[in-house]
Amino acid sequence: MHPRALELINLLKLAPHPEGGYFREIFRSSDMVQASGEMQERNALTEIYFLLTSDGVSRWHQVGLDEVWHFYEGAPLELFWLDIGERTCNRHLLCEAGKTSQPVAVVPANCWQGARTTGAYTLVGCSVAPGFEFADFRLLRESQEAADAIRKRFPDLAGLV
Repeated sequence: MHPRALELINLLKLAPHPEGGYFREIFRSSDMVQASGEMQERNALTEIYFLLTSDGVSRWHQVGLDEVWHFYEGAPLELFWLDIGERTCNRHLLCEAGKTSQPVAVVPANCWQGARTTGAYTLVGCSVAPGFEFADFRLLRESQEAADAIRKRFPDLAGLV
């Protein structure tokens, strides 16, 4: 593992994430909101640090709410998400602002999403509003039929399953 990635894991107190990589929740709003169509109130906003290294990926997963990804440092991050019908794969290079890149991307609620670093490591942040709860989180590999369909439709991204 790259020395800076190890340093970030220690400095930021990151732990392994179920989808891959390392994370730590750094903010959970004390303000409560009620999302449209939901019965229970939730925290208004959550924020995490998320680190990917060259030996891992963010596996295909769904979050039940919009998620904003923010680039902090390291190699550019390839961020992928499938439209709700799983026909189109959106690809976004998350890195310093440039002619073909931006430091922020938004993944719409309930889209399958995954990511991988293009180098030794990438540190990003992820914001979810209303706040993230693991009850909203689902890994693609939990559904063999869906995983097989996505492997077939997007073979170049099968490694994210």
